[in-house]
Amino acid sequence: MANPTSNHNKNQKPTPPAPQKPKFSRGLFSWMLICFVLIMMYGMINGAGGGKEITSWNDFINRAKSGQFENDQVVLENTRIVATIGDHKGDPAGSIDIAAGTEIYFPIASGDDDWYKDELKAVGVDFGNKKDTGLFMTFLLSWGPMLFILFLIFFFISRSARAGGAGGMIGSFGKSKHKVASKDANKVTFDDVAGVEEAKAEVHEIIEFLKNPKKFARLGGRIPRGILLCGSPGCGKTLLAKAIAGEADVPFFTISGSDFVEMFVGVGASRVRDLFKQAKEASPCIIFLDEIDAVGRKRGSGFSSGGHDEREQTLNAILVEMDGFELSDQVIVMAATNRADVLDPALTRPGRFDRQVNVPLPDVEGRKAILAVHAKKVKLAPSVDLARVARGTPMFSGADLEALINEAAIIATLADKDFVDQLDLDEARDKIRWGRANKSRKVQELERVATAYHEAGHAVVQLLLPHADPIHKVTIIPRGQSGGATFSLPEKDRYFYNRKYLEASMRVLCGGRIAERRQTNDISSGASMDIQMATSYARHMVLDWGMSDRLGFVQYSPDPNRDAIFADRDYSPDTARIIDEEVKRLIDAAFAESERIIDENWDKVVAMSEALLEYETLQADELEAIMRGEKILRATVSGLLDQEANDSVPSQAIKQTENEDAGDTENGGVPSPA
Repeated sequence: MANPTSNHNKNQKPTPPAPQKPKFSRGLFSWMLICFVLIMMYGMINGAGGGKEITSWNDFINRAKSGQFENDQVVLENTRIVATIGDHKGDPAGSIDIAAGTEIYFPIASGDDDWYKDELKAVGVDFGNKKDTGLFMTFLLSWGPMLFILFLIFFFISRSARAGGAGGMIGSFGKSKHKVASKDANKVTFDDVAGVEEAKAEVHEIIEFLKNPKKFARLGGRIPRGILLCGSPGCGKTLLAKAIAGEADVPFFTISGSDFVEMFVGVGASRVRDLFKQAKEASPCIIFLDEIDAVGRKRGSGFSSGGHDEREQTLNAILVEMDGFELSDQVIVMAATNRADVLDPALTRPGRFDRQVNVPLPDVEGRKAILAVHAKKVKLAPSVDLARVARGTPMFSGADLEALINEAAIIATLADKDFVDQLDLDEARDKIRWGRANKSRKVQELERVATAYHEAGHAVVQLLLPHADPIHKVTIIPRGQSGGATFSLPEKDRYFYNRKYLEASMRVLCGGRIAERRQTNDISSGASMDIQMATSYARHMVLDWGMSDRLGFVQYSPDPNRDAIFADRDYSPDTARIIDEEVKRLIDAAFAESERIIDENWDKVVAMSEALLEYETLQADELEAIMRGEKILRATVSGLLDQEANDSVPSQAIKQTENEDAGDTENGGVPSPA
């Protein structure tokens, strides 16, 4: 039989459930309150009342007989007889052994107050009415202020709990600290991302899925749940993630891996759950975890404390949440890291971060496109060649190129220019790579000569070796930590090094020390960076690249991904000795060959050194002219300064003459014919 009220109930709108008040767990504060009360009661019982206790009644009554009590009075309390020692300065016997003003008492049993009253009356001591200081009053007077403060703290915490929802102030630690960029706020698109065309093409299907998920579900395919962006710092991983959200027109949740970990255990996992919960409610959307290696490192490695480690709990929470995605959840998790080799294998398996997208350093065409994007924000001169700037900035990241454009704009602004020209871009590049030019540094002539021959040695060897990079310019103006510099302009990006290029580079590095030693008959610490780079090249050739005939096609450097606290060699002491011998042999061979080149072309080294001392900076065409034996005809730095000084002298003389003539006229004199 049908329920007669069923139709009525169907037509009636369901009553929404009453909003529940946020519950505040008082367990912790209740235990704190109980502990405080127990401590206060213990202190009250053991320390109720002050003064010095007199344990002998005869001693107490004798003091009363001798008149030691102030005003010959005592006070009767529930459990003691209290008296105050008076000031008896005239006591000749010195019988008073307690300082004046000290409160003494004799303990008595509660209610037994008959036997001692008569004795006190007999010795002439008056006793006042018994104080009604019960347990409650003693407790209130002693601990009342502390209880009041405790009540205020409890009141404010309860109030913050009601205002902040479930968990209140304590629960707020578990709230995610992510930032949300809404559809309207995120204006970054693929037009703002340049130099990573392959990465843009690989993530293009993510945009299609977020815009039209049914297109992929038609054939039963599943879109990747997670995408891991790997690359060097500054390559544009975060910018690419923002561009994906901007192209798909979806909310963008972003948080750093370090924001998950706090000083409280379990906070990271709680924040992960809160983040994914909010993301599912706002789907379709993108979650971006920046620097995921902060919490996603391999578990159980290094000094980790095991499964109870806070970082591992956070990682476990991320793994569980990514497994909990349904096909209907249009949430894409993107993460960025520059240490993909240290991530936990469970994080990078299919079903979690299904795909790893490499965001490499841009090549020459990519650098040109990145420079064009950032150059839109500044005023460039029509003669600026961005292709030349791109060719002269190998291994520059997108962030470095943005800084280059910004530094060039600052340099042009300080020079009161209307546009940013090519010289400003070159100076900005040199400043980012080698540091600011210290033109005001005073250098002794001996150091200046040594620097000139040092840089000339580098330049001559580099110009004569066919496998070395083309030279760009040479300067003896101090820049950064170096006294001078020889700048190269690579013709192409190098993704690997061949042996001829490495040997040529090592000979160029040795040329500076050789030329400096031959001219000054001494050596200096200016070649420290050259020695470091030459040693690094030689060790890589021997340990990593198998370029030693004695050691063969074997890698001897330790595995960087190995989880070991202490470094351990995988070869014997005899092999270590051979490695040292091979490294030294390569460097000695480069040094000997460089010395031969400089000896055969010493006249060119001298000519280039004299030109550097005269002009301070030489460009590539001037260096080639010197190598051909030609002279440089442009004005020198000292010549320009002398010319400026000479130009200022006649104007000052004319001004002085005019002043003298005006003075003679004012004094009634006759102006001179001049």
